[in-house]
Amino acid sequence: MAKNRIICTKNNVDYLTIRKAMTAGARTIEDLTKQANVCTECEGCKSELEKILSSVCGCKEVSLKTVVNAVKNGADTVEKVGEVTGAGTGIDEETGEECGKCKSLIQNIIDLGR
Repeated sequence: MAKNRIICTKNNVDYLTIRKAMTAGARTIEDLTKQANVCTECEGCKSELEKILSSVCGCKEVSLKTVVNAVKNGADTVEKVGEVTGAGTGIDEETGEECGKCKSLIQNIIDLGR
């Protein structure tokens, strides 16, 4: 699981703000500039945004592409996506409980089909 940290140092945008924008449908850097106010110019943006956009579940290292493919192949609930990909089934290292922080993003992918 990724820890919250500042990604865009120019505009002081943190990881969780970027993930919330993704949960609201952001899938491109252009979307993130509009929805999360990232600058795209600072070192954090240049080195981190593509990686963040391509990932859904950090605990299980499941990519956006893998989840989208699972949805296109019929996984139509968060639970089904988890069964197929492992996304949303990780354990929080700090609490020892199920993490599930990516479940809202998985649901958004199901809802949007992308």
